[in-house]
Amino acid sequence: MSSTIHIGSIIRDELRRQGKTNAWFAKEINVNTRTVNKIFLKDVIDTHQLLLISQALGVDFFKYYSELL
Repeated sequence: MSSTIHIGSIIRDELRRQGKTNAWFAKEINVNTRTVNKIFLKDVIDTHQLLLISQALGVDFFKYYSELL
């Protein structure tokens, strides 16, 4: 199945909108900043990692997939 959304870009845009740094984000989701940059490039993401990201940023990123139904 091909995704019509690019979740990494959506996450990056939300992080920027909130004015938070990559370093802050990395600490919140327990990864290094290199991994954060890789997340921003992903169009598909593991559900556990997406849950951690959603909790850290206070945004339900799963909704972008639900909207495709």
